[in-house]
Amino acid sequence: MEMLSSVQRSTFHLLSSLLLFVLLQTHGSGHRKEKLTCVHQINPIVSKDADLVFGIFLSLFSVEVNEVTGAELFGSPPNKACKPYQWLYKNYQQALAVVFAIEEINRDPNLLPNISLGFHLYNTYHSDEKTLQSTLQWLSGETRLMPNYSCRNQDKSVAVIGGVTSALSVQMGTLFDLYKFPQISYGPFDSILSDKVQFPSLYQMAPKDSSLHQGVVRLIVYFKWNWIGLVVTDDMRGEKFVWEMKEEMVKNGICVSFTEKIPVSERRHTESHENFMPRIAKSATKVTVIHGDTDSLMILRHSQMPIFTAQKVWIATSHWDITMRPIFHSSYYFHGALTFSYLNSEVPGFKTFLKTLIPSKYSDDILLKGFWLSAFACPDHQGNPEQEICSPNASLETLPLNYFDMTMSGLSYTIYNTIYAVAWALHEMFMRKSAERPMGGEEYLGLQSWQLHSFLKNIQFKNTAGDQVYVDENRNSEAQYTIMNYVVLPNNTEILVEVGQFIPKAPLGQDFTMCEDAIVWGWWDSKVPSGVCSDSCYPGFRKNTLEGEAVCCFDCFPCPEGEISSQMDAEHCKKCPEDKYPNKQRDLCLPKKVTFLNLKEPLGMTLAFVAVSFSFLTALVLWVFVKFQDTPIVKANNRTLSYTLLISLIFCFLCSLLFIGHPTTTTCLLQQTVFGVVFTVAVSSILAKTIIVILAFRGIRPGSRIQMFLHPRVSNYVVLICSGIQVIFCGVWLGTSPPVPEADTHSEYGHIIIRCNEGSAFAFYCVLGYMGFLALGSFTVAFLARNLPDTFNEAKFITFSMLVFCSVWASFLPTYQSAKGKAMVTVEIFAILASSAGLLGCIFIPKCYVILLKPDRNTQNRSRIKKDSRGKIFF
Repeated sequence: MEMLSSVQRSTFHLLSSLLLFVLLQTHGSGHRKEKLTCVHQINPIVSKDADLVFGIFLSLFSVEVNEVTGAELFGSPPNKACKPYQWLYKNYQQALAVVFAIEEINRDPNLLPNISLGFHLYNTYHSDEKTLQSTLQWLSGETRLMPNYSCRNQDKSVAVIGGVTSALSVQMGTLFDLYKFPQISYGPFDSILSDKVQFPSLYQMAPKDSSLHQGVVRLIVYFKWNWIGLVVTDDMRGEKFVWEMKEEMVKNGICVSFTEKIPVSERRHTESHENFMPRIAKSATKVTVIHGDTDSLMILRHSQMPIFTAQKVWIATSHWDITMRPIFHSSYYFHGALTFSYLNSEVPGFKTFLKTLIPSKYSDDILLKGFWLSAFACPDHQGNPEQEICSPNASLETLPLNYFDMTMSGLSYTIYNTIYAVAWALHEMFMRKSAERPMGGEEYLGLQSWQLHSFLKNIQFKNTAGDQVYVDENRNSEAQYTIMNYVVLPNNTEILVEVGQFIPKAPLGQDFTMCEDAIVWGWWDSKVPSGVCSDSCYPGFRKNTLEGEAVCCFDCFPCPEGEISSQMDAEHCKKCPEDKYPNKQRDLCLPKKVTFLNLKEPLGMTLAFVAVSFSFLTALVLWVFVKFQDTPIVKANNRTLSYTLLISLIFCFLCSLLFIGHPTTTTCLLQQTVFGVVFTVAVSSILAKTIIVILAFRGIRPGSRIQMFLHPRVSNYVVLICSGIQVIFCGVWLGTSPPVPEADTHSEYGHIIIRCNEGSAFAFYCVLGYMGFLALGSFTVAFLARNLPDTFNEAKFITFSMLVFCSVWASFLPTYQSAKGKAMVTVEIFAILASSAGLLGCIFIPKCYVILLKPDRNTQNRSRIKKDSRGKIFF
C-alpha cells in the first residue's frame, strides 16, 4: 500500500477528530450554558457584525499545550480551571490592522457603497485540535459546534484570513477546501502552498522571499565572515532555506559550522525538551543565522540562558520578530543582532489611528480591554466589569518595543492588503452583477463564498500607500528588505535602527547598501566581530587546508623562497618575473638591480689598479732587462725568451681589465681568448726556457746530437707551436659556441648580474686544461733541472713559479665552480693576477735584485756557461 501524503494524513486525522468531536459535543452539550471566564476560551474573541464578514485567525496569545484526553479534545469542561496563557502583545497590531482596514473601506463611498464589512476574530493555537475547533466554530457560526451545519440565519461570510505559518495554513486549508471557502494566508510565502491541486482555495498575499538567502549571504560577505551557524525550523521551509543558503555560501567561500533545527509540530512556548540556546551559545561560531517564524522561534527565547556572556552576532530573517519575547526574559540576549525586515511603504493614517486608540473608543471589544489591562499592568477587576479601565490617558505609543510597535509590521501590512483585495474582488463581482441585472442595495444577499474565487485570483489594485498589489501568486512582487540593528539601551529600552537595505531587483551596486558606522555590535566591542574559523592569511603567506576540516579552517604558511602572495588568504604563492625579486615580506615583487663588476666600484677599482700596477712593474722589469741585456745574468737565460715572457706577462695583467666593466659581445669574445693565448705564450716561454736549460747541461759532450736542439730558433719554435695549438683551440671555440653576454637573474638575490657566458664550458675547460698541461710540463722539467750547477741557473725559480701557478689555478677551479655572479668574475681576475704575479715575482724579481743591487755578482766568472761564435752554449 502506498504511503499517504502529508495532506492526506492531515485530512484523515482531522476527519477522525471530527467524528470524535460530535460524540463528545452531544455528551457535554448541557454544560455549555455556563459563562466562560477565560478570554482564550471565547471564540470568536471579537465580533463586528455587518452585511458581510471576514473570518480572521490571528495568533494573539499562547496556551500551554498538554497531552489531551478524550474529554479535553476540543476544550476543557466548564468546571475546569482556565489554562495558563500568555499574551503575544506584538501580534495585537495585526488585529488593529484589521479594524483599521475595515473601517477605512466602510468609509469609502466608491469601493463597496451601501455594503458594510465586519469580522469575526479568532485566536489560533499551534495544535491540530485547537485549529480544528476554531475552524469548525467559524464554519458553524456558533460555539455549539455542528459540523457541516451553519447556525447563522444568513450566511454573510466571504473569506477567511489566517495562516501566520505554513503549518497553520495547511491545517486550516484542509478543512476549508471541503467547502471551497476562500482562504487567504498572510504568513510568509511558501511555494508548497502554491500547489493548486492540493490547495485550490488557498491564496498567498505575502511577497516572495526567493532572494532572502542572497541578501543574508551578501551581508556575511560584506563583513568578511566565513564560519556560520544556521538555526532553522524543522519543516519544508526551513529545509529549503538551508539548501539555498548552503548553495549560495559555497559560491562565496563560506562554510557552515552547524545546523540546528527547531521542531514545530507542537509549539510548547513554556517548556522545551532541548536547551537549544545554551548548545548554540557554547559553539565556537560567532555568527549565527536564524530563520523561522516568530511563534516557532519563541522556543529559543524560553530556552535562552539567564546570563549570556558569549560574543555572538545574530542574523535574523524577515519572518522572526526578534523583539518579541516572554515578559520575564532578558532583552539583552540578542543585543546587537541584525535582522532583515520587509521594506514596506507607510500606510497613511495608520500611525494616527494607533496613537488615538483607547478602550473607551471600542467599548464592546473585550480583546482591547484585556490587552490594555495586561500591557499597562492594570489590576485585575474581573469581579467588577463596570470598573473604569486603568490608565485612561495611556497610549500605545508609550509601550516598549517588545509590547507594541507603532511602525506597521510586514504581517500587518499583508493583512491590510488582504482585506482590501477581498473588498476589491467583491466590488468587481457586484459591478458585474449590476451590469447583468439591476439590483437594489441587497445584492449581496445570496452571495456564495465560492463565487469569489474567479474574481479574487485576478484582482490587482494600488493600495493607499501607492504599492501595486496582486493576488495572483505568479505576479507577486519580490520582497524588499531593510536591515535593522536590534539595540538594547542601558536603561533597558529596545530600539530597531535601520543600518542598510537589500533590494533584489535594483541595479548592481545599488541592491545592497550598508551603514557600518551605525551598527552597535554588542557589549564587548565596537569593532566588527571576527566570524571566521581561522584568521586570514596576510600577504606573504598561503593557506594550507587542514585535513578533515572545512575549507574555511586552515593554517598559514610563509611563501617559499622566491615566491610571493600579494592578496589576503591566497591559495597559492607565485614566482616573480625574471627581472624582479620578492621583498623580505614576500608580498611584493621588486625590480632587480642590474649590476656587474663596475670599474667605479671599490672592488673593480682595486682590481684594475692592481692589474695596471703589475703591468707597469713588468714593463719596468723589461726595461731593466733591455738596459742590462749584455750582462751575464740576462744573456745566460735567453734574452729573447725573457723578453717574450715579460711582454706576455704585461698582456696577462692587462687582459684582466677585459673582465671589468659592462660586458659586451666584443669583450666577451676577447676575455677568454686573449687570456688563454697570452697565458699560453707565457707558459710556453717558460717551458722553452726549462727545455733549453736542461738540454744545455745534458748535451755537453762534443758531437752529441742533443747539441743540435740548442739552437736559439728551437726555443722560438717551442713557443710558436705551443701557442699555435692554443690559438687553434680558441678558434674552434669561437667558431662553434662563442662566449656571449648574459643576464644572470638567479646567482645573487635581488640583482641581475650582467656577465659573459662561456658558451661552451667544455671549450673553456679545454683551454684551461691545455695551459695546465704546459704548466705541469714546465714544472716537471724545471724540477729535474733545479740542481744543475750554475750561478745563473733559473730552474729553481721556474720551479717555484710553476708551483705558484699550478696552485693558483688548482684552487681556481673549485672556487670558480662554487662562485656565483660577480664572484665568478672576481675569482678569475684574481687567478690571472695571482698567477701572473707569481711568474713575475719568482722568475724576474731575484734577477732584478742581482742586476740592480748586486752588480758584483753579475759577472762572467760567476757563470760556467760559454758560447762559441755561433751562439752555441758550452762550458
